[in-house]
Amino acid sequence: MSMTRRTFIVAGTALGSMAPLGSPWGREHAPRSAVALHGAPKYADGFGHFDYANPAAPRGGSVVLQANGTFDSLNPWIAKGRPAAGITLTHDTLMARSYDEPFSLYGLVAETISIAEDGASVTFAISPGARWHDGSAISPADVIWTFNTLTTQGTPRYRTYYAGVDRVEQTGERQVTFRFRSGVNRELPLILADMVVLCASFWKDREFRDTLLEPPLGSGPYEIEALEPNKHIIYRRREDYWAADLPVNRGHWNFDTVRFDYYRDRDVATEALKAGNFDLRAENSARRWNTQYDFDAVTDGFMVRERIDHEIPTGMQGFLFNTRRDLFADPRVRYALAHAFDFEWTNKTLMYDEYTRTRSYFSNTELSSEHGPPDSDELAILDPYRSVLPAEVFTTPYAPPTTRGDGNVRNNLRAALGLLGEAGWKVNTDSGRLVNAAGQRFEFELLLLQPSLEPISQSFADNLDRLGITMSIRIVETSQYLNRIRSFDFDMIVASIGQSLSPGNEQRNLWQSRGAAIEGSGNLTGVSDPVVDEIVETLIAAPDRAQLVTRTRALDRVLLWKHLVIPHFHNTHHRLVYWNRFGRPRISPRYGLGFPSTWWIDERREQALETWRQGRSGAGKASGTGQ
Repeated sequence: MSMTRRTFIVAGTALGSMAPLGSPWGREHAPRSAVALHGAPKYADGFGHFDYANPAAPRGGSVVLQANGTFDSLNPWIAKGRPAAGITLTHDTLMARSYDEPFSLYGLVAETISIAEDGASVTFAISPGARWHDGSAISPADVIWTFNTLTTQGTPRYRTYYAGVDRVEQTGERQVTFRFRSGVNRELPLILADMVVLCASFWKDREFRDTLLEPPLGSGPYEIEALEPNKHIIYRRREDYWAADLPVNRGHWNFDTVRFDYYRDRDVATEALKAGNFDLRAENSARRWNTQYDFDAVTDGFMVRERIDHEIPTGMQGFLFNTRRDLFADPRVRYALAHAFDFEWTNKTLMYDEYTRTRSYFSNTELSSEHGPPDSDELAILDPYRSVLPAEVFTTPYAPPTTRGDGNVRNNLRAALGLLGEAGWKVNTDSGRLVNAAGQRFEFELLLLQPSLEPISQSFADNLDRLGITMSIRIVETSQYLNRIRSFDFDMIVASIGQSLSPGNEQRNLWQSRGAAIEGSGNLTGVSDPVVDEIVETLIAAPDRAQLVTRTRALDRVLLWKHLVIPHFHNTHHRLVYWNRFGRPRISPRYGLGFPSTWWIDERREQALETWRQGRSGAGKASGTGQ
């Protein structure tokens, strides 16, 4: 899975001629400008632009966006500080993704990629035109320094993500070769191709492990123009961006400036949006979506409220257990608590029936196991572990407990008490609280960052209280939340575990035992299970797309039946609210939004909006509020 969110390209030789002749990648070792995890890239040599970009898009103008919380660092690659929104706009990656393919990359800093016949190494040729913002050339030394620094001083995810690399070395004037450890890892060349490149000379006299407020020397389409920590940051498009004329950038990066203003409260930010203080938001609250955007600007067509369908994996959001806590070590306890979350009532009463219940870590993809029991190929992977896995893994698609949606959860709570009793918890008749054999009460804390999650969480807490369980809800500010998450100092959180269409090496960081004890890792649940460890490695070694799907579904089943998370919900469209001043391509990317990269300022709409605002102001009304 990619760890970045920007895409670029260098034209060269297409990969369509590759054939699987005896090795994961075929016999050819010739350099290529594009690579796909499975099959051939969509775009052939000499293509003009991605289908979801408009090469005739006008450039100019500014866009202002909302960011949440605060920021105190321009170094997003370490497990310290709160990095500024949009900071990846300033740096390029070795190769660049397209967002209408599951996992294909095209040349950028590296104009070509060459994968060894035996799959034991990958070589990148650095483009002679690749430049830092000061005009100096991006060199193999920068790539080598970046890799070594990220894996020794960066966030723990880099160490697991790149664990298959034995060493990296310069093998030519402009060539860098990564040599791999033993084992089949088809994805590793691609995730290395997706690696950001940092400037070694900039960091030479600076401590990489520390937060930074001095703009780092970058190579991307934007550079930092101004900032005020915790308040705003402004990026200006580089007129001399070295990759501006490459096919992948045609129709991209059209705004002259991109500004992020920080808001600590999303409801306050909603009023700022309506007042015209920023331009667009992806609305994550069903309540706000259904109640806050019925005013004159929307009625008159000057603010747009729009759903845009997508095929992006929706992953897993839910109440996540920290299984490092003794309280949540027993899966029966975790499953019991799942009975107290009444999704059907919550969706109808609090969320305007906007959502679908999540039943997979890979929801909204073919990788999900929710569509039926395991087939023979999945069983071949799971059968060796039959004696240690729950029987349901082999027979039944996971489904969370359900209700009628009328608020009556009596049957669910009765089932929960049965499971809790099996795990040694009983209701004390004197206090009415749930206690164990030692007399300890069942009490824990739900740690939240977003106040908007409190109503959903409170209804869950109310049902737990009927079981004799006390769940306190604590909302904290961003820095405290991040520090507690990184150190696993929580009982339960609401977490969103994102996934890609091509899961691979990042699964180690999420689920393998080695990350359970490493602070800052992605293994938030603390799961430590040799079965999970082995299935993850099997997934990473998948030789083709069909096997990747099979092995991912097997992993999905095992994780779901471990009850690590009480699943929440998802939807399959972007909910956007924005001022009607933009143009966008006719085709949207299947696996992304394309904003701000491929949108632009529409001069006609901009003028109409300005005229409308002036008329409102002249009438003595607040601009855009309709009040």
